[in-house]
Amino acid sequence: MIRRILDRASLTSADRVLEIGPGRGALTLLLARRVDHVLAVEKDRDLAALLEESLASRGVENVTLVTKDILTFDFTSLEPASTGKWLAIGNLPYNISTPVLERLIEHRRIFRAAVLMFQKEVADRLTAQPGSRTYGALTVLVGYHATVSRLLRVGRESFRPIPRVDSAVVRLDFERPFPERAEDETWFRSVVRAAFAHRRKTVQNALLTSFPDCSKTDVIQALHDGGIDPGSRAETLGIEDFLRLSRVLPR
Repeated sequence: MIRRILDRASLTSADRVLEIGPGRGALTLLLARRVDHVLAVEKDRDLAALLEESLASRGVENVTLVTKDILTFDFTSLEPASTGKWLAIGNLPYNISTPVLERLIEHRRIFRAAVLMFQKEVADRLTAQPGSRTYGALTVLVGYHATVSRLLRVGRESFRPIPRVDSAVVRLDFERPFPERAEDETWFRSVVRAAFAHRRKTVQNALLTSFPDCSKTDVIQALHDGGIDPGSRAETLGIEDFLRLSRVLPR
């Protein structure tokens, strides 16, 4: 399974890779054979010590091991070099999936892509289409910044101990964002989150609830100007709809 993941990661021998949470190094050791350098960031000191011993015993010299929490790691230290941008790779625990995604997006100019394993539930949300139950704010906001594609399914039987859920590997291509850009990305994010904050409500009522300073007249007019049915729900709207809405909805 590790070889299948690496085969689909579009690696080159010149790549510099940030590995998130290498653990005992099951992926690290094979990854190091295929790329120029691996920076492995592991929070657990015991696991980091075991990996350090494993790398030394095998004579692996192109892996730098850092004992840090990826949520506080200084991404600004990974400046793009003449050889190109970094690639991020890792198996993300469910409880930090969204924070790590947010950090990668925040520092996306450093990365050309990210190849990440998520619990299937998260992967379903990232790759969902408008109108589906799993489509939400995370789908829209990640899809705005990167082209998202599912690479492969990883069954629970691939892990020891066997977890209760399946996983999936997803690729985020930061060099292929959504072609249309927001006039104000902060406001665009606020509009998307507001629309999905009340999923059972129509988009009109969700916006009125989230933005109490906006009058009903303003919201209806903005939806009309954006070509959006006030009776529709957020999960039926595409990224382009939210971009139009963010341009016409009063701040």
